[in-house]
Amino acid sequence: MSMKKLVLLPGMDGSVELLRGFAAALPEGLTAETLWYPAERWMDYRDLAGTLRGALTVDEPFVLVAESFGVPLAILIAALNPPNLKGMVLCAGFATSALRGWRRELAWELAPLLSHVTMPGFVVRRWMVGDEVPEAMVESVSGAVSWVTPRVLSRRVREVLHVDVRGELAQVKVPILYVQPRMDRLVNSACAAEMVTAKAGRVVAIDGPHLLMQAKPVLCAKAVAEFVAELDGEKETDGGRAQVSTRNAY
Repeated sequence: MSMKKLVLLPGMDGSVELLRGFAAALPEGLTAETLWYPAERWMDYRDLAGTLRGALTVDEPFVLVAESFGVPLAILIAALNPPNLKGMVLCAGFATSALRGWRRELAWELAPLLSHVTMPGFVVRRWMVGDEVPEAMVESVSGAVSWVTPRVLSRRVREVLHVDVRGELAQVKVPILYVQPRMDRLVNSACAAEMVTAKAGRVVAIDGPHLLMQAKPVLCAKAVAEFVAELDGEKETDGGRAQVSTRNAY
């Protein structure tokens, strides 16, 4: 069966909103489905991964594509060996926290406070999307994050600070593509190197900020499509747009 399906795991906002541009940039023939995370109910990484695993369609080949907060989720799901999983793309990801020592402890203490504050535009630009994107993108990021309740957002930030899925990553049996933003100010290159050490895979570095799939959707879509074509043994199809669907597992 030809592989045409992507299952997308979003970042901390847990919604499809910030992935629409990436999905629209995919070549014709690839379908993209985004699994949502609950905005008002807290679940830790392992509980959320188990729930999302149960929501996966298992009757056709697919590739998991995850960004930022979604990367440890993808790793945990892949380690469960779901039927028909053929590959995994991890973008701007990490298997353990990018912050260490006092920086991590400070972020832990500030997480509840920061989650109640609307993210200023200059913070979004510096740490997430860079200076090149239009103002509408900055507003989209701020709006998507504010969709999550402060309590859940705070717990997600704390979960990121103490996550460690290196053991599960080593157990993954499918090929992996690591997509690394060269100008990532949130997750440094050491995190990508750590993941490759745990589980070998191909690394593609793209000039761009942390939210690479939002700032550089065409380049990310091209990298993913080429990876899928390699797995599928087919040539990449040019042009057109992907079919996009979303599904809430709750």
